[in-house]
Amino acid sequence: MFTTVLVANRGEIAMRVLRTCREMGVRTVVAHSTADRDTAAVRQADESIQIGPAAPRRSYLDPAAVIAAALQAGADAVHPGYGFLSESAEFAEICAAHGITLIGPPAQVIARLGDKVSAREFAVAAGLPLLPGSPGPATDAAEAARTADAVGYPVLIKASAGGGGRAMTVVHEPGEFARAFAVTRREALALFGDPRVYVEKYLDAARHVEVQILADGHGEVVHLGARDCSVQRRRQKLIEETPPPNLPSATLEHLGEITVHAAREAGYAGAGTFEYVVDEHGACYFLEVNCRLQVEHPISEMVTGIDLVREQLLIAAGQRLTYRQEDIVSSGVSIECRVNAEDPSRGFLPAPGLVEEFVPPGGPFTRVDTHVAAGTRVTADYDPLIAKVSVWAPTRGEALARAHRALEEFTVRGPGVRTNLPFLMEVLAHPLFRYAKHTTSLVEQMMPLS
Repeated sequence: MFTTVLVANRGEIAMRVLRTCREMGVRTVVAHSTADRDTAAVRQADESIQIGPAAPRRSYLDPAAVIAAALQAGADAVHPGYGFLSESAEFAEICAAHGITLIGPPAQVIARLGDKVSAREFAVAAGLPLLPGSPGPATDAAEAARTADAVGYPVLIKASAGGGGRAMTVVHEPGEFARAFAVTRREALALFGDPRVYVEKYLDAARHVEVQILADGHGEVVHLGARDCSVQRRRQKLIEETPPPNLPSATLEHLGEITVHAAREAGYAGAGTFEYVVDEHGACYFLEVNCRLQVEHPISEMVTGIDLVREQLLIAAGQRLTYRQEDIVSSGVSIECRVNAEDPSRGFLPAPGLVEEFVPPGGPFTRVDTHVAAGTRVTADYDPLIAKVSVWAPTRGEALARAHRALEEFTVRGPGVRTNLPFLMEVLAHPLFRYAKHTTSLVEQMMPLS
């Protein structure tokens, strides 16, 4: 096992990794920006190293700064969390060149699956069902428009190197395409340093379903079931649930089987997620692979009892999985709600500020992942996520009631700070969600976004 792990991230995911490392007796060092010098993760770690200013590209997204911190700390491994450098094949290669283990898939796997265009090419070879779209990166607007015409509108223009629902644009009419193509390329370059995009058929009424996997470096792969992530605003997830409600068990079994096969074909190692859309007829289509831990991983942990961060560390240290597929048993229902500092009435614009009162919920089978407390300043430099509230119950009805109760208990106040707590409760109470008839268009149906 590793002696020292550098946590190259911030917020609740940094806290999540630190806690498991402490339970495993592993020394931790947090790499942080100037904006995060007084955060909970810095206080929780055994040591902290400042790596740059608030701007992510000069701190959390700077491979040289992170590697320098790892070498200074004497770290033998780096945990990248999610976002930032977690899916950078270049960073994985730099870690390997310095004799540091990246707690994630090998660089060649990230390069193959983390890039969405090459992931589509892999999916074809692995026999995964695909939505029609670009055969490769689309660099010419006219050529991309011809692809859109061929597959039929609406289409989605997506960043090849993207993630987290960013640099994606839905286009409903041919007349909108040229401008949307240019805007998406600019966003992709600004966010990911890579302007490449591709075009894919967009399904208006679909479910977004993902399969969580674990794979060791010895060819063993298992899945931990599926999660429904259909409640989204601007293609960023707000509420996740496992198991996906109102989907046939045969569909879920099929998704698990094809995902395990594909991960084995790819030589995957570590924790990862294969994402799919399921149309109104029950047909499933591959979307992408997230070569990292997902924000919504707690709900898979709650129904299986498996600590995914612990498994990540053990796999990265070269150990074999200690269980087979038949050993993994899911029990009950778990729901996660992402509490963001944002204003739903203003198109979910970030609403940062100083948190003066912060009272998270408690109670049975209620988990709160957060880095915030009274006195924490939520800045506009980073993602507005301030907490994740996850609940478990034997049945979906009980889980819905528990989630609503937990959100009602949650208090966050401070000058300028607004949260999406009331909106999350509206979603939980909405008839389409309560009866599992919702799709990825639910939020737009509730509150049309500009």
